Amino acid sequence: MSWWGKALGGAMGFLIGGPLGALVGAALGHGVDRKAAEYTLHVLHGGLNPGDQQRVQAAFFTATFSVMGHVAKVDGRVCQDEIEIARRVMERLNLGPELKQAAMRLFNEGKRADFPLQQILAQFKQECQRRRSLLRMFLEVLLQAAYADGVMHPAERILLLRVSGELGFSAAEFGQLEGMIAAARGFDAGAGRAAQTNKPSLADAYATLNVTAEAGDEDIKKAYRRLLSQHHPDKLVAKGLPEEMMKMATERTHQIRSAYERIRETRGF
Repeated sequence: MSWWGKALGGAMGFLIGGPLGALVGAALGHGVDRKAAEYTLHVLHGGLNPGDQQRVQAAFFTATFSVMGHVAKVDGRVCQDEIEIARRVMERLNLGPELKQAAMRLFNEGKRADFPLQQILAQFKQECQRRRSLLRMFLEVLLQAAYADGVMHPAERILLLRVSGELGFSAAEFGQLEGMIAAARGFDAGAGRAAQTNKPSLADAYATLNVTAEAGDEDIKKAYRRLLSQHHPDKLVAKGLPEEMMKMATERTHQIRSAYERIRETRGF
């Protein structure tokens, strides 16, 4: 049974516990039945532990959409454009009706004035068991949502920098990741300039791979292989990325490959 199947059974909130479990309960919108209680008892006697795939998948999905709602509310209000961006992300992930409804409820929970951001991030980090590639993908999803309208608003950047720090990334690492995401938009078929010319700039290609134009060919190849490994959809799902989010990981690998091909064609290696 998938992580969401367990959640619909009412057990996932108990399975995770803490603030993330409370958010799962809010997203489901119903109480825990007897069957869920029996399942929870089974879990307590040798079931899923922090770091197990299904538990991490539930934590990832819950943290992603609730923190996304919190980021949208950072300037004090959530405009229709920000709600539309959240819906666009959900559609991009091809979420079914039940998951989409849960994601919107989580988004709304994140907008609450008493949203426990620090506790949510601390528990999410613990659930991921220091799987840095998974934490990085979480940040990338939030950054892509923030850049969905083409610009990163200052208040959003400050909050996402805080989120990054809570997860153990330095300000320099966040800056590099932000630059990569911003540049990679040029290699997205739905992004403005690429839709018109289908030929993003060479500067964007280097930034997408997080290398400089002065980097040697071998360094570029190493950067390319490292990024492909970090974003390999199957590897990320095995570590706890919800299967529904594989599409976003696949799109990132496409952007990385396109950037590499742009550089390779120019350099002729």
